Amino acid sequence: MGLLGGIYAIWLREVKRALRDRGQLIGGISRPLMWVLIMGIGLNPYFRGEVFGEVRFAVPYTYIQFIFPAIVVLNIMYTSVQSAVSVIWDREFGFLREVLVSPLPRWAALLGKILGGTTIAVFHGCLVLVLAAFADVVITWDRLLIGLGLMFLLAFGLTSFGVVLASRIRSFEGFGVFSNAIILPLYFLSSSVFPLDPALTRAQTLVVYPEWLVTLVEWNPVTYAVDAMRGTFIQFHQFDPAIGPILLAAMAVGFFIWALLDFRKA
Repeated sequence: MGLLGGIYAIWLREVKRALRDRGQLIGGISRPLMWVLIMGIGLNPYFRGEVFGEVRFAVPYTYIQFIFPAIVVLNIMYTSVQSAVSVIWDREFGFLREVLVSPLPRWAALLGKILGGTTIAVFHGCLVLVLAAFADVVITWDRLLIGLGLMFLLAFGLTSFGVVLASRIRSFEGFGVFSNAIILPLYFLSSSVFPLDPALTRAQTLVVYPEWLVTLVEWNPVTYAVDAMRGTFIQFHQFDPAIGPILLAAMAVGFFIWALLDFRKA
């Protein structure tokens, strides 16, 4: 009970601090609104492609429907990675030292911190789901439960990755710049804003897109997180449906182990 109490205390501290941060909450609300209202509506009429002389819609969905699951991923990515800045904050003001000398095992302290960031990230992902009716996306209870599971795995893995970054970067400013330099390329190269038409073979896809772009999209792990979300919320897959959940689980475990190795050296 003492171990669970320690994990709960650290989790609660992370959640309370994030909820009191008005800037983070405003960002979690304004970001999906901007993408849905501006990008979704603005680009919706142009969401079609010319493939071998035939002009047609690339996928059987509106652009708002297509990017809606990707916006869920985007909100989770920003919140997860940015929540790890608390590691720098705690190190700067001495709280981390107090945690490390406490009887609580380091893995438990790290788990509480990551679960706190994960909780806030999933909450920010749910803020996007509020716009589902506007985006004409029907979310049933079974889809919601599956989606929450995928969101948890993604948030847990990315929060752990954020802790890894925070363990190596000593300043708040450096962390913000470096994290954005990672988040934005990963997001835009995840087939989040443009589709790789699953009806085409890879050879045909290379005719439409340059090979280097297709390769980066295929090797990007966030691609399969977006694909898993699309499969859950709009029943559309560009890749093997089994890859997404397996990769998300592997990321959650792998990044937590990596973060724990770094945390033990702190």
